Amino acid sequence: MPPYLLIGIDTEPDDQWTLAGRERLACSNIYQLDRLHDAFRSAGARPTYFVTYAVAADPRSVDLLGRWAQGGETEIGAHHHAWDTPPFGPEEIRNLPYTMQLTADRFEQQLAALTDRIAASFGSRPRSYRSGRLGLSAAHVAPLERRGYVVDSSVAPLVNESHKGGPDYTDIPADVYWLSYESLAQPGPSRVLEVPISSGLSRRLGATMRRWYGRAPFRYQTRRVLRLSGLAEQLWLRPTYSSLAQMEHLARRLVDDGVSILNATLHSSEAAVGTSPYVTTPAELDEVIDAFARFCRFAIEELGATPVTFAELHARHAGAGR
Repeated sequence: MPPYLLIGIDTEPDDQWTLAGRERLACSNIYQLDRLHDAFRSAGARPTYFVTYAVAADPRSVDLLGRWAQGGETEIGAHHHAWDTPPFGPEEIRNLPYTMQLTADRFEQQLAALTDRIAASFGSRPRSYRSGRLGLSAAHVAPLERRGYVVDSSVAPLVNESHKGGPDYTDIPADVYWLSYESLAQPGPSRVLEVPISSGLSRRLGATMRRWYGRAPFRYQTRRVLRLSGLAEQLWLRPTYSSLAQMEHLARRLVDDGVSILNATLHSSEAAVGTSPYVTTPAELDEVIDAFARFCRFAIEELGATPVTFAELHARHAGAGR
């Protein structure tokens, strides 16, 4: 079966990697998204914009994204930043917490505020969700259900930031599954469909070696040695992390393995010059947008992928039964 093509854009203020950016919460990159969106439109892709509270509270951002949503070109989802979603304070701004590090009460309060803000700004409640810093917890599944979310896209195979207090997604599958209330690594009875961000190794390795790669000691140094030696490298469907050739290689590998989704991603701030660490010149921006558009055409025309938003994918899976 041909795969589905999903594009999830983490739509957030400028330069959230620095304290100054998190304090300022400027949204200039959002105002420049027309070029990226035009590339998606030309390629036939259907992006989902996961918006943060700060973006949903910015009238100019809401006007731009809202026009695309009203025209049926996109879906507006929720992107949860613990440092800009009320209630929050200086400690969250300074420490950049994973959402999984919030207390249960604080998570529920912020989720309610984020959901209500998006609903008020865009005229409908978001149904898809992505956790800030990919910091989802199994404890978040029930609150997401209660707020009307039907899709999550916060996990990515082989991501392991447990040494920083973050998630360990080493054992996460590459394909969609219904979330459990107890463990993110196992399917369960919830009504929330998990759509993992597409990532994988540059070469096929057995389960034991993949697990070792995910949990290797001295993780950054080990992965760098493996990459430089050409033995193994983590690839992403993300044009600031992987080249077009690498994205095409990973997509073919996933399709050959029977995975039903190609879930590509980017931060909105990577679609403008100087609003992220990844795109600092006009030439780099040209390369990112061109690679993303060419990848979308490759997925649709050569791999036969069907472009969908996240809620559309959920509807197809829910309609097919559990």
